[in-house]
Amino acid sequence: MSRGTVRWALGAGLAAMLLATSACGGDEGATVQGVKLIEKGALTSCTHLPYPPFQSEDQKTGKVVGFDVDIIDLVAKKLGVTQKVVDTPFETMKTGSALNAGKCDIQMGGMTITPERRRFMDVSDPYFDATQALLAKKGSGVTSLDDVKSKKLKLGSQAGTTGEDHVKGKGFDPRSFDNSNAELNGLRTGQVDVIVQDDPVVKGWLKDPANSGLEIVASLDTGEQYGMWMRKDHNPELVEITNRAIAEARADGTYKKIHEKWIGPMPAAAGGGS
Repeated sequence: MSRGTVRWALGAGLAAMLLATSACGGDEGATVQGVKLIEKGALTSCTHLPYPPFQSEDQKTGKVVGFDVDIIDLVAKKLGVTQKVVDTPFETMKTGSALNAGKCDIQMGGMTITPERRRFMDVSDPYFDATQALLAKKGSGVTSLDDVKSKKLKLGSQAGTTGEDHVKGKGFDPRSFDNSNAELNGLRTGQVDVIVQDDPVVKGWLKDPANSGLEIVASLDTGEQYGMWMRKDHNPELVEITNRAIAEARADGTYKKIHEKWIGPMPAAAGGGS
């Protein structure tokens, strides 16, 4: 073996040792009240931006804000740490791979609780009831998915979402957009005629005067509920404290204030929660 080969082998071995040490340190992170955190002093949350009103970047401050952010801030407060938000592709979130890779401790993002997702991740109690909405330009004449089909209109959806799954289950082959902003822009620019998206997201868009030419043409009651997601069988204490934060927020009126701040008045039947 040449001297150069020896130096290379020693260098490679040292690099591997450093990498292993770094990985172990990252895995250890910190433990607070029995909750394993990947970073000391922070509750790291994954989401896929933008997804207002649940999470989006404030144009003035650059901070990520929204309904989900405020809910997870309540969990962070219980732990005595601050929330750190990480933007990551939705595909890595819905499969649990972002959690398994140690990118975050908890995931938010209006993620519907489904049996399939439960196979890969632990989930909190439901924190929000959601429906899907169809959005189109005013005067489209659309009032249902049947109209979209009969008029042979182009339907758009956000990739990897339950809204997309729902319309596919109805026999549609929608044009898939990477994120909600791209989906909305697809409707604005005529790439598609109608889009399907979570009702609170659509209502948030319609508050913007720039979208005054659009309207909700149909609601699709899919019986969906959102949950906060955590690594499978890894952090039961975090699941428990998240559930406690949600329950207490409903009981003391904090949930109602967050709902009014980001979405609007609470539905009469909600009784302080969802």
